[in-house]
Amino acid sequence: MVTVLVPLAEGFEELEAVTIIDLLRRADIEVITASLDGEPVTASRGTRIIADTSLDAVVEQEFDMVVLPGGLPGADHLDRDERVHRILQRTAGSGRPVGAICAAPKVLATAGLLEHKKATGYPGVLDSLGLETTEITNTAVQLDGNILTSRGPGTAMDFALEVIAVLAGVQKRDEVESALERAA
Repeated sequence: MVTVLVPLAEGFEELEAVTIIDLLRRADIEVITASLDGEPVTASRGTRIIADTSLDAVVEQEFDMVVLPGGLPGADHLDRDERVHRILQRTAGSGRPVGAICAAPKVLATAGLLEHKKATGYPGVLDSLGLETTEITNTAVQLDGNILTSRGPGTAMDFALEVIAVLAGVQKRDEVESALERAA
């Protein structure tokens, strides 16, 4: 089964995280949420989430993809965690995809994964980093090789659907999207 790691840090954007988790699970993709400290995590709007596990418990595990939700200060906490950087570098370095939305693409940048890539993020987040070799786009979702980025809460569903396309194919993506449109 395809597995995706979604690290959760205090102050993550709940709309992004829950949309990603929900849609991937609808596509029969195993999603593992991991809190940085093993404790329940409070999102940017006060929603409390109990992660499946702690990051320490899965830090050496291989995943088919790692996806970072944004939000502040959640993305800042992810960015300061060397374990997150190591997991991202190992995953991308083996050719597997990594993704980030909203403010979280800056974590990819800090990990050195946006060099010579096209990427998008929440307006201004990447611009402020002085990324000389990164082409910053204004697209809702940007895929460049094994790097997938997106703009923010308003693009979370498109982003999650693109993650499904990358991992399970366009037919599965269309199947999940079609079921969402029929839902009452």
